[in-house]
Amino acid sequence: MTRAWAAVIVNYEAGPLLTECVRSIVADTSAGEVELIIVDNGSHDGSIEALQTGFPDVHVISSPGNVGYARAANLGIAATRSPVVAVFNSDLTIERGTAKAMLARFDDETRLGAAGPRIRNLDGSDYPSARKSPSVPIAVAHGLFGLWWPANPFTARYRELDADPAQARSVDWVSGAAIWLRRAALDAVGGWDERYFMYMEDLDLCRRIRSAGFDVAYEPAGGVTHVQGASTSQHPYRMLAQHHRSAWRFARGRLTGAAAVFLPFAALYLLARCGLAMAHHAWHAVRADPPRG
Repeated sequence: MTRAWAAVIVNYEAGPLLTECVRSIVADTSAGEVELIIVDNGSHDGSIEALQTGFPDVHVISSPGNVGYARAANLGIAATRSPVVAVFNSDLTIERGTAKAMLARFDDETRLGAAGPRIRNLDGSDYPSARKSPSVPIAVAHGLFGLWWPANPFTARYRELDADPAQARSVDWVSGAAIWLRRAALDAVGGWDERYFMYMEDLDLCRRIRSAGFDVAYEPAGGVTHVQGASTSQHPYRMLAQHHRSAWRFARGRLTGAAAVFLPFAALYLLARCGLAMAHHAWHAVRADPPRG
């Protein structure tokens, strides 16, 4: 029997957070029973074993190592049949009633290809998960100023910080940490681009969904709480490098034709920005845990 929606959780060493994520999804019966798939990217922290103790019937797909978020998402989606499938990070929990609210948006808008819920941080603050697709100048300015001046006007425009998080709206893209997708839209664009290991794959996916004639929306009637970085924080510098590598891949796909002349400048900018981001992280790490002498 085909269910109304499916959930794919991508896990990489999320520890007990994975079990809490599954528990919250199973508890949300507002849209009926969910078709649930866990894709594990080669975890060695016991998170899958702990999950199976509490949920012995859960369907786990073991990927061939840490294959990245996009490929894991595609593996999970291929194992489901539901017309709407959500992809989740393993370090979040969803609020009851979220499934019904998100599916209602898809029922109301037949050309809706992707939708994101309201994402809150652990302290209850809103995470800016619905954003604009940035122009090159906005992207450069956000990258330069955003590290030390988070409220700068370029970052505010890109992250739509002036938008009311309680109001539904159409957007350019939504965070892949929690994203509902119409299967027809996924089929139209060929799924997630597996050349992205992590980061930017959600921006790329939503861009391609919109190019295929579908819409992308933010729906705050659905809500999740996200721990943020439970897996990535274990290797911060590697993840910063990966983030900028993904940005370079996105830039190569966007700067084509005559605009390709700017690619060398983009490469130099991203290399410099990666170094700044690593320095910024190191500075904060020292401030949080100053050396003892």
